[in-house]
Amino acid sequence: MPRPLSELPKAHLHLHFTGSMRHSTLIELAQEQGLHLPDALKEDWPPRLRATDERGWFRFQRLYDIARTVLQRESDVYRLVREAAEDEAAEGSRWLEIQVDPSGYAHRFGGLTPTLELMLDAAHKAAGYAGIGIAVVVAANRTRHPLDAKTLARLATQYMDQGVVGFGLSNDERRGRARDFDGAFRLAKRAGLLAVPHGGELLGADSVAECVDVLGADRVGHGVRAAESPRLMELLAERRITCEICPTSNVGLGVAERAEDVPLRRLFDAGVPIALGADDPLLFGARLLPQYELARQVYGFGDAELAELARQSIRASAAPDSVREDLLKEVDGWLASEGSADSEGSADSEGSADSADSDGSDG
Repeated sequence: MPRPLSELPKAHLHLHFTGSMRHSTLIELAQEQGLHLPDALKEDWPPRLRATDERGWFRFQRLYDIARTVLQRESDVYRLVREAAEDEAAEGSRWLEIQVDPSGYAHRFGGLTPTLELMLDAAHKAAGYAGIGIAVVVAANRTRHPLDAKTLARLATQYMDQGVVGFGLSNDERRGRARDFDGAFRLAKRAGLLAVPHGGELLGADSVAECVDVLGADRVGHGVRAAESPRLMELLAERRITCEICPTSNVGLGVAERAEDVPLRRLFDAGVPIALGADDPLLFGARLLPQYELARQVYGFGDAELAELARQSIRASAAPDSVREDLLKEVDGWLASEGSADSEGSADSEGSADSADSDGSDG
């Protein structure tokens, strides 16, 4: 029997707040509030997306914005984060860093500061409920003015002692260069936050290099296009800069035609640290566990390599040292357990965003 991947302790470092919502919760909240959802978010879910052209990205963003509208009440926020935590725990994720842009909800919950405080409280309560660690990455939107990003960076630094661990930059790389946001990242890094900008998804290796060289990235959201440059992969490996690779998302947005085309194996073999992520399960239909299943079934990772992927996610996290040490020991325990390292799959996930429902980009 294969070692169950749901029992492999891991950290999830690339999950967006709105995109973490269960599909069933989206449907239920929309019905409660009398909101109309397009077929792409109902009968035709998960939607067929391709964001490599401007029209495709607009459609992706429109669906994302529609999904955001169902979160009208503070109780909806608490529910979303609690359910996300339940799903993480069911998949063996023991530490979650969820990315949020408070700007997307500030008009609804009394401003940037009250919105962030609400999300942090929801994360704290959900962590206790599900028995996992949860931290928050505050992300700026690269389609907005860099001064807005500075405002968010200052806000993030004020809440470092309440669960904010990083500062990110999301949305369409083609509409906002990383270098335009260097001021915000200087503020965040000076205060001690991790720099975790998106790069190398819709643009190539140069986008990753800019995140590293200009923003001082500790991790790169996606970063998959780094595989186009052997020199860049060597640099990432040397500096131990982790790429948050999201295979299902890459296929969903047309970054790769098929799962087989995502260069996960090439990056791993080049020594680039990797943290597998789900990105937006609400729109791509798969949470974290299916990403590990792809590593096993599509990319040919044996159990020792899967354990190393989990270790890399834990090492790249902002979890306290004691938590990291405990999780790394548990990974060793998983690998030492009985199982066949050559097994080709696992039946411990349905590959769905609602994989844990039976138990109960925005950021």
